[in-house]
Parts: sequence; C-alpha cells; structure tokens
Amino acid sequence: MKFIKFSPPDITEREISEVADALRSGWITTGPKTKTFEAKIAEYCQTNKAVCLNSATACMELILRVLGIGPGDEVITSAYTYTASASVICHVGATPVLIDTAKDSFEMDYELLENAITSKTKAIIPVDLAGKMCDYDKIFEIVERKKALFNASNEIQKAFNRVAVVADAAHAFGARYNGKICGSVADFTSFSFHAVKNLTTAEGGALTWKPCVGLNDEDLYKQFMLWSLHGQSKDALAKTSLGSWDYDILYPGYKCNMTDLMAAIGLVQLDRYNSILEKRRQIINSYDEALKGLPVTVLKHFDKDNKSSGHLYLVRLNDQDEKNRNKLIELMAQKGVATNVHYKPLPMLTAYKNLGFDIKDFRNAYDIYKNEITLPLHTLLTDEDVNYVISSFKDCLKAISD
Repeated sequence: MKFIKFSPPDITEREISEVADALRSGWITTGPKTKTFEAKIAEYCQTNKAVCLNSATACMELILRVLGIGPGDEVITSAYTYTASASVICHVGATPVLIDTAKDSFEMDYELLENAITSKTKAIIPVDLAGKMCDYDKIFEIVERKKALFNASNEIQKAFNRVAVVADAAHAFGARYNGKICGSVADFTSFSFHAVKNLTTAEGGALTWKPCVGLNDEDLYKQFMLWSLHGQSKDALAKTSLGSWDYDILYPGYKCNMTDLMAAIGLVQLDRYNSILEKRRQIINSYDEALKGLPVTVLKHFDKDNKSSGHLYLVRLNDQDEKNRNKLIELMAQKGVATNVHYKPLPMLTAYKNLGFDIKDFRNAYDIYKNEITLPLHTLLTDEDVNYVISSFKDCLKAISD
C-alpha cells in the first residue's frame, strides 16, 4: 500500500547548500540574506518594498498595529478561515466581526460585508482561501461607498480616508487577480511561508503594500522593522559596525524578525517558484479532469482573468453530511492517503464561542464545512501518486454513497 503525505516541504540540495552557506558566513540572524529576500519578494510582487517576519500571523498583526488599530475599533473578516485571520484582531485589542460565506462559496458574502461596516470599522481582512484571490474590485467598491462612515484616528488612517483592505494571502503567494499579482492588489498583504505552504522558509512570512498618497514607503518599512525588533532603533546588523553599539528603544515592540537561515531557504524556493506553481497547476488539472461527472463540487482555481496559486484542492461532497465526510477521510487513511479539512468555521471553536459567536448564525459557512475534504496537493507527488489518490478517492466516495 502506498502512503501519500498531505503536504510535505519540497526541499532540494540547493536549499540545503544555501542554508549551509549562511551557517558558514558567521551571520545567521536577520542580515544580508533576509534583506536580499525582501528585495526579491518586492520585485516578484511588483511592489516597492516587502518585509519578512517569522510568520504570516506576525505580519497581519503588525499591519494592524502600524495602522493604529486597537481597542474600540472593529475589524471584519470571514467566519470561514483559520484562527490567525481573527486572532490578530484580538491581539491588538480590537473587536472581530465575522461574516458568513455566500451560499455555496468559500468567500465572504459581500452584501453582508457591506452591511457590517460601521463608524468603528477600521479594516477588512479578506481571506484568499486555497490560493484563489477574493473579489477585490467588489471589496474596494464597498469601502469606497462606505467611506463617509470612516473615522480616521491617526495620520496613516487619514491617508487612506476609508476602511483599509488587509489581505490574508497566507495561501496565495503567486496568485493573480485580473492580471495583477497578489501583493499588489490589497492595501496591505500578508503571506505565509510555513512548512506546508507552496513556498516555505520552514516558518516565516512576508508583507507588502500598495503605494498610497501621503505615505512614505521607507517610513512604513522602518515602522515594521521597529515593531518587529523590540522597538529598537538599530538592528543587530547595524550594531556590528565599528563604534555603532549605541541604540534606543522607541516603544516596547515585539520580536518576530526573520533569520538569514530562513531567508536562505526562501531565496532558493523563490528562484524555483515558477516551476513549483506549474507542477501544482498540472496536478489540479489532473484532479479536475478525473473528478468530472462525480457527485462533487471542486473549487475552480483558474479562469481567463484569474490564476490561483493552487495551494489547496478543496472538494465538496454533494448531498453528504459531516458524518459521511469524516467516514471518507477514514477510508482514505486506510488506503494510505492523508487528507484534511479546510476549515472548521471559527464560530465552532471554543475561543470564538467564548467571544459570543454561534455557528447557527453562519449557516452557509457550516454547510461548506460539513462536506468539504482537501486532497493532497504538493510538488513531491508523482503521476503515479496522483492517479492513486484519484482511484482511492473514487473508491471511497462510492463506499459512502452506497
């Protein structure tokens, strides 16, 4: 029997060699490799600057902090996402506002989103689930229509003069929306480079932003650097210059910088990334073709104007419930195929129940969740592996349907 892992990292000898180079260099924390990685990400995402940190969660939280969002403010996000999209709102002391998905969709209901914007709303966090970007044209139309409600409380908020759009693009590095690459579409964008992501640095993440009139890119970059390193006026690299030991702490910041060991992996991964995306596209096409005619609905990753990063292959089992979905997962495991569920809606989790959310108020999100299964999708899969996943899935689907 085969054993098909769900999402192992694709690490070659090139990544290993680059990490060894960093180890031998004598500089292993944030340094030249991290700064080079940031520059290459900015170039890839067609933005002026990028910031690399130790997680996408840190990226999202620091975006909210740089925006000056805190107690008394509201931030809107999807009920159908991983906790990080909402936990960062709690971290800064703001109030999370969860939006149900549209019927039979993994995206927020945009009518509900518009109705949820109040004078307290400071940001929206759309979630580019599975690598497919949200409808940003619609989101920006909404925030423009509601700008009369917006109350800016600092200079950066005044520069936007509306609710900020902060993309949770943890899954979507390399995706495109209407021809524009992810990272250059939302006001701010955060990416994940966790071990299971398309591009990995083991842990890690990056953030980018679009230019905004009234905001200076270098000043923004310095703010992110300060927040990520204790509010310290000099990083470790700057302090190594002769006679440059002195520093100040401008405010009590955090410690969430990316190291050169992590960036070393990322530099090679980024150089390989086009081929990684292409391999994922080929696997998605194979799945799409094989699942035609079955009683399932799959997320559409590609169309004329939009290209997903192909991070997750989401399948809904038509007319099936949570019990049968779980049975299918067990049957797939018996055949040696690891699968997953993306995601359990936030109102089903204890932390969000304790905040007053009830899944009964998010019926569409629950209906998506109850029969969703995610098939293995990664670049270590061989053609034989893909065919085995397909045949196993068909057998198991038939078993729960009989």
